[in-house]
Amino acid sequence: MLSHKQTPSFADSQECDTYAWFSQRAWVEIDLGALSYNVQQLIQFLSPRTQLMAVVKADAYGHGAVTVAQTVIQSGASWLGVATVPEAIQLREGGIQAPIVILGATHTAEQIQAIAHWKLQPTLCSPKQALVFSDTLESMNYGSPVPVHIKLDTGMSRLGTNWQQAGEFVQLVQRLPHLEIASIYSHLATADSYDTTTMEQQHKRFEDAIAQIKAMGIQPPCLHLANSAAALTDPALHYDIVRVGLAVYGLYPATHLQNAIDLKPVLQLKARVTQVKTIAPGTGVSYGHQFIAPRELRLAVVGIGYADGVPRSLSNKMQALIRGQRMPQIGTITMDQLMLDVSAIPNIQEGEVVTLLGEQGKEQISADDWAEQLNTISWEILCGFKHRLPRVAVM
Repeated sequence: MLSHKQTPSFADSQECDTYAWFSQRAWVEIDLGALSYNVQQLIQFLSPRTQLMAVVKADAYGHGAVTVAQTVIQSGASWLGVATVPEAIQLREGGIQAPIVILGATHTAEQIQAIAHWKLQPTLCSPKQALVFSDTLESMNYGSPVPVHIKLDTGMSRLGTNWQQAGEFVQLVQRLPHLEIASIYSHLATADSYDTTTMEQQHKRFEDAIAQIKAMGIQPPCLHLANSAAALTDPALHYDIVRVGLAVYGLYPATHLQNAIDLKPVLQLKARVTQVKTIAPGTGVSYGHQFIAPRELRLAVVGIGYADGVPRSLSNKMQALIRGQRMPQIGTITMDQLMLDVSAIPNIQEGEVVTLLGEQGKEQISADDWAEQLNTISWEILCGFKHRLPRVAVM
């Protein structure tokens, strides 16, 4: 990839056709060097026998799925995890040959046919689903067995068969033609909590389920339980694979885990100043005049808004960076634009770059900052940036 000092390449989630990077009103910048660094840090942190599955669902948490997948595999990740069949097909069409696990549920004949055709690895959540898979593959006269990952519910109360029926479920799948058990796994509900009581209970249930399976004479080929938070919390949760999403992208799943490992944020959100003007005291700004200028001030209009993924509920609460300084956002954030009070900086010019998330100089604004202001989580912030924003890959 090219340096950010040159014209960067555009990541896969948005093609820019003939528009050059420097003409964009706003964009998401993806630091592939930071992404590679995070993967290498995680691999070094894991138990020696443990492989890394990079979770690249939801367009790689808004970072650009194919570009991210290529980078994480080159950096040492062994597996990729997605939520849906179309997400997996996008990776295959992008030239990704690594094992891809579909973490969501799949049921229809069309989905099963696509899984077989594209050599994907589905999650099986119930005996009924397993029977549908086997019958569909039989009707297709499909030759080689499809690797499947058996999901147990140990306390998430989402997808998966109850852990107490693990032995029966695994025994059924093992008997079915056209299916080959690739792994057995579960998902933790409270791994990001400082209180580990519930996580420990789920861990014990998972261990009990595996013991039940082994008592039937079945040796599970591969086990996985940990997400980002669990992977950073306890090596006993690492097993054969860890499924890491947020940490791959350089954010910590909880504040108490920030010292566990060194990570670098991968994503920055940037836009350009489109107009600068002076407004008089008492002048209202934007829809509803939710901000009234208390004095004469210089206002910069910035070409990004809630249709791009900047939450309208951050109006009059957020800051942005320009020339390495924090400037307050004023007035209601609109669909395509927002306004900054840039009175403290002389001679702001149209076309200057504003960093809404990321670093400028010694200042930094993170997705965690927005999430805290909005009483949500950083995952939601990252996944909210719309596809009309180009993803620009830099090194």
